[in-house]
Amino acid sequence: SKRRKSPYRNCPRPFPKRKGKASLTSSEPVVLEKLPRAELENVAAGLARLAKPCDVIALYGDLGAGKTVFARAFIRALTNGDEDVPSPTFTLVQTYDAPTGVTIWHFDLYRLKSAQEIYEIGFEEALEDGVSLIEWPQRAERLLPRNRLEIDIQIPPDDPDVRTVTLTARGGDWQNRTEKLNRCRNAQNA
Repeated sequence: SKRRKSPYRNCPRPFPKRKGKASLTSSEPVVLEKLPRAELENVAAGLARLAKPCDVIALYGDLGAGKTVFARAFIRALTNGDEDVPSPTFTLVQTYDAPTGVTIWHFDLYRLKSAQEIYEIGFEEALEDGVSLIEWPQRAERLLPRNRLEIDIQIPPDDPDVRTVTLTARGGDWQNRTEKLNRCRNAQNA
């Protein structure tokens, strides 16, 4: 069958031109501290509203830090609010169709044996016409596009009921979007 052309074919080049680790332009990270679960979910929903086709969001954090909680809230904000969002730990990827027509790809790379396996689970297709949420991105880090948002979710040692979330924009216009999210949060908390 004939492969359809992506409506998002004008997205920035997803892969670095040279081999090896990509040269990344980092911005000042936005650090959100002492977030209870509900606030972590609000941050995810806020970022979802700022997401665009071809976006890649890399979710870092230890087991139990809240990567899947974040992804679930993000996906529900773009689909219907009660969407069933299981962890893709065993399936490696789950897809969701948003009413806007964009597909959300939720990857969990924890079980990959080699970085190259990412191509067997639809990674290139996701980059062409979707929003990609990637848990355990360090398993295939050298294959990630240079334009992405990195989110590091940590459990502070003194309070396991809250999270510290660091948003680091790597290229693209993520810096403007994370700053907008932070301004909105600060206005709501004032």
